[in-house]
Amino acid sequence: MTRTRTDVLVVGGGPVGLAAALHARRAGHDVVVVDRRAGVIDKACGEGLLPGALAAVLDLGVDPPGHPLAGISYRDATRHADHPFAAGPGRGVRRTALHAALRERALAEGVVVEHATLRTLTQDARGVDVTLDPHDDATPDQGDGTRVVRADWVLGCDGLHSTVRRLAGLDAPARGRARFGLRTHYRVAPWTDLVEVHWAPHAEAYVTPVAPDVVGVAVLTHRDASRNAGRDARAGLDAFPGLADRVRDVPVLGRVRGAGPLRQRARRRTAGRVRLVGDASGYVDALTGEGVRVGLAQAQAAVRHLDDAAAYERAWARATRDYRVLTAGLLAWAGSPARRAIVPAASAAPWLYGAVVERLAR
Repeated sequence: MTRTRTDVLVVGGGPVGLAAALHARRAGHDVVVVDRRAGVIDKACGEGLLPGALAAVLDLGVDPPGHPLAGISYRDATRHADHPFAAGPGRGVRRTALHAALRERALAEGVVVEHATLRTLTQDARGVDVTLDPHDDATPDQGDGTRVVRADWVLGCDGLHSTVRRLAGLDAPARGRARFGLRTHYRVAPWTDLVEVHWAPHAEAYVTPVAPDVVGVAVLTHRDASRNAGRDARAGLDAFPGLADRVRDVPVLGRVRGAGPLRQRARRRTAGRVRLVGDASGYVDALTGEGVRVGLAQAQAAVRHLDDAAAYERAWARATRDYRVLTAGLLAWAGSPARRAIVPAASAAPWLYGAVVERLAR
């Protein structure tokens, strides 16, 4: 077993983890990013960067390819409500394209990115020791390549089912009914430059143009999407007959990906020298499409307040407040008999609908 050290160890090499690594590197720290997945990482998500999220990505020096997004459209079987972004367009970006661009930038700035699996985490007043295995199927007692990394700080950016959160003793039981997501790409020219949110009695479908010839469709529902991931490309679209007809004969790109349960809770965002960032720090739902923006804001705040846990907790609360309040409120409305009134209300009160969209797009 070998031993190495670094200033900041980021566990989780997705967009939020890479953003945190970039901020830490620019603050003068040596940074290592580890992820159990190798290469460019994909995941089930809506893939729409709203204007605020796009600005944050561009501020990192990254300009991923994609398709302009002019606004958001809420739709049901009979009506729709459209609102264009006042601040200019967002961008639909395939998760693989976003990850590849951030990874390239991180490597160019001296971040070390490794393929390894976190096994153990212990800490004292001066640092954190983590045990890493270089392969997904390795176990610590094999001793083949296993090493201990001593880090001044550990940033847990490892997603909904965070190992860092669990090992740091920060897991909290989720509340409410579980929700799941399923994402599919279709080889078709986008028929709109809006993010379409289709509402059905028990599910929502998000249509996001991500390239001149690719559209992503993400379905959110209470049904466990993981059972269909990689198999049924049109799973969940039975609730949206109009959308299902539009993509019925369209080629499917790649595998279908599922995610969930979406709701996750953490007791705190900090434990000693460990910080939770992004989905690992707690997640309400993907309903409002704010995950990337909120995660990037947390990444910046975590690095700014590495040495002050209370300051990071306060910054985390500020960065996530709108997301938590709006998403929880919309979920409560969507889970009640008033769900069928969401699109009619948006259509009847465009000023209110527009105000909500603009708050989300910041």
